[in-house]
Amino acid sequence: MARQGSGAMLASGGLGFPPQNMARVVVWEWLNEHGRWRPSSAAVCHHIENVLKEDARGSVVLGQVDVQLAPYVIDLQSMHQFRQDTGTMRPVRRNFYDPSSAPGKGIVWEWENDNSSWTPYDMDICITIQNAYEKQHPWLDLSSLGFCYLIYFSSMSQMNRQTQRKRRLRRRMDLAYPLTMGSIPKSQSWPVGASTGTPCSCPQCLLVNSPRAASNAILASQRRKLYPGAVRQSSTFAGAALWPAGTGTGTAAVAGGTTKGEGLRGTGGAFAPSRAAGRGVPRPPGLAGWDFALSWSPSLSPSPYQHAGPIPHIPMDRVPALPVKNLNGTGPVHPALAGMTGILMCAAGLPVCLTRAPKPILHPPPVSKSDIKPVPGVNGICRKTKKKHLKKSKTPEDVVRRYIQKVKNPPDEDCTICMERLVTSSGYEGVLSHRGIKPELVGKLGKCGHMYHLLCLLAMYNNGNKDGSLQCPTCKAIYGEKTGTQPPGKMEFHLIPHSLPGYTDSKTIRIVYDIPTGIQGPEHPNPGKKFTARGFPRHCYLPDNEKGRKVLKLLIVAWDRRLIFTIGTSNTTGESDTVVWNEIHHKTEFGSNLTGHGYPDPNYLDNVLAELLAQGVSEATLKD
Repeated sequence: MARQGSGAMLASGGLGFPPQNMARVVVWEWLNEHGRWRPSSAAVCHHIENVLKEDARGSVVLGQVDVQLAPYVIDLQSMHQFRQDTGTMRPVRRNFYDPSSAPGKGIVWEWENDNSSWTPYDMDICITIQNAYEKQHPWLDLSSLGFCYLIYFSSMSQMNRQTQRKRRLRRRMDLAYPLTMGSIPKSQSWPVGASTGTPCSCPQCLLVNSPRAASNAILASQRRKLYPGAVRQSSTFAGAALWPAGTGTGTAAVAGGTTKGEGLRGTGGAFAPSRAAGRGVPRPPGLAGWDFALSWSPSLSPSPYQHAGPIPHIPMDRVPALPVKNLNGTGPVHPALAGMTGILMCAAGLPVCLTRAPKPILHPPPVSKSDIKPVPGVNGICRKTKKKHLKKSKTPEDVVRRYIQKVKNPPDEDCTICMERLVTSSGYEGVLSHRGIKPELVGKLGKCGHMYHLLCLLAMYNNGNKDGSLQCPTCKAIYGEKTGTQPPGKMEFHLIPHSLPGYTDSKTIRIVYDIPTGIQGPEHPNPGKKFTARGFPRHCYLPDNEKGRKVLKLLIVAWDRRLIFTIGTSNTTGESDTVVWNEIHHKTEFGSNLTGHGYPDPNYLDNVLAELLAQGVSEATLKD
């Protein structure tokens, strides 16, 4: 079985720079909602690097290099990618890889998705596959990277170990990623192995999420400060840990308890982590009484650092080690205080507890069928939607006339649809012509009072879902019953005997959405073309209280109106013609809130009620 190769990566906060006098391949990556860093193409990375040379605090318009990325802009100062049409913001980072690795050679590994198009692997997986390919391994197990897939090079296929499903993969040559040289601040220069999907590459997140490499690098730095000349650094750059394999775990006081283990041994001497510093090292002011911890990784890779001589054996009875795990906000110490204190303690050469970020709890414990109950006050346990049947009784002209009042003397202001003055003809004159609607006619919407050319309203309606409703483009007020373009599927809802975080006194409402793949209809972006449905069935959760049941009833109305999902382009994978959420947020994380899609979230129920109202689904729509 092939292991991860030498495609080492250097993650750094901000823009970052490679080690001094060492060429590195630059890959710009963006963070998806599953915590995976997705690489931009080589052409995009070259474009970003060119802009970066001119203005390191400016912005990058990705549409200048790839038309499909026209909505995206990267702000180099905040290191975020902004999508202009949806307002979505995602972190980006600038990573460095070995020039001999796959990105340095312009090699891209891709797998075939359900849409018969090709999706590139994450960069760390791509490097791992390429290393195994170059070593002529017959197959590769990706479980060490968190994926239950086997790669077979003889058949150029990928197999899911659980479902046994196979997909084609391919290796293609592309433009090589850009090279750069420079220096990096010492506090950000430790080598990190393959990406683990950490939320960002700032020092705090490196402390929390990269204990295997970052913790050992920090501790090695501490030893060099406390004992000059005791260790030396190898000239080899690799994403390996800094201690030899087979060493013990040390004695660790972890958040109120102790874990016993053997001391850590190195070449030419011994170093016991439980006695890492002497009694003479003072406790930092203001940290008295805190519960500190020092954690060690039980199994570490071969080290580029070796002991040059014996290290003094010094007791550590009074030296604190800050539990940096409180950065996730679950500990008694404020996250910002924990993070800043951790950095200061590292700089002072004091030990810091480095714990791996907790994994999200997506699903509840197993529930037997006998424990699943109907939701009180809600009729039924399942709703199905079928293909849309358009009403032919009303013409577009009838719909527009139903909701507007004609204005004889319009004000001299812009029509916000065509941007022409209301006192002049509509900008759609000559483009649309309908009986009884002259281009100079102006109408006022009944509820909100906003005014537009009638011809402009007609063009807007014809460009929409044509469901007999209108939505004011200025204030989003809805006239009539708004419906969406959700494809056919099934919605189930029931009660399970488990509680959500923050609602310990209530049971949980579980909603299960299931939409199969199919063919797009006339209301979809590409009629007649196949659409995919990833991640179904999707499980969502609500507390079983009065407000939670109200949200469920309104979600059922939204489902019946085909407003929960739509067909479009995924913000996560970039895949087009696939089923995506439609601006009504759901909680898909059951027992935690690490992704922002879970509990506790005291404002969620109020927020989703506001989102439903924006879609025209309010309490007034509920039937007794």
